[in-house]
Amino acid sequence: MPVPTPPIAARPVRTSAGQRAYEWIRDAILRGDFAEGEFIDEVALSERVNTSRTPVREALQRLQVERYIDLLPRRGAQVRVVTATEMREIYQARILLESDALRGICRRHAGAPDAAVALIAEMEQAGKAQDWNTFAQLDHRFHAAIVRHHGNAVIADLYDALRPRQVRLGTRTMMEAPGRLATIESEHQQLIAAICAADADTCVSVLLTHLREVPELVSAFGGNQSR
Repeated sequence: MPVPTPPIAARPVRTSAGQRAYEWIRDAILRGDFAEGEFIDEVALSERVNTSRTPVREALQRLQVERYIDLLPRRGAQVRVVTATEMREIYQARILLESDALRGICRRHAGAPDAAVALIAEMEQAGKAQDWNTFAQLDHRFHAAIVRHHGNAVIADLYDALRPRQVRLGTRTMMEAPGRLATIESEHQQLIAAICAADADTCVSVLLTHLREVPELVSAFGGNQSR
């Protein structure tokens, strides 16, 4: 009788030094540990992340692509300043992509995606804890689930490309205007209800209200109109 082959033990998943550095720096920027316009030093980052400078440099290159920082010749890495113009452009891009997705979902009477509905409770908990970074991450997942539910993979990919900027803007929004929490939660519920009713016009109307300009943010970004 053949001897059964013992199962291969699962190997622990290891995070590369570059990935670890990327996540550490990204989260520090989102939390506001590094102020907008601040220069961050490779050597200091290496010490804080407990790695060599090469993974930190790789992380900074990736963060520049995702528009968290700018790498300036002979000056180093500078945390990008989010401007009122950029805020408006992000909202405009979201309106285009999300409106199309909502209308398509309603035409098919596809109902609300389970993933989006399930995220509402998680967002409520993050909001109560005033964990704005987590709230913004969950908010992106909520809207991305709706866009993916449309079934257009290209549009879903385009929307996912907005994630770094959308999360950073969302975090800043809640830090500047925490009183909007109840309004945002209510609008999410209204959006789900309109999707379930296959009411495309109401869906788009709620979305436009949801992504309207927040006076507190316009004021906060008012001195930074240029890129």
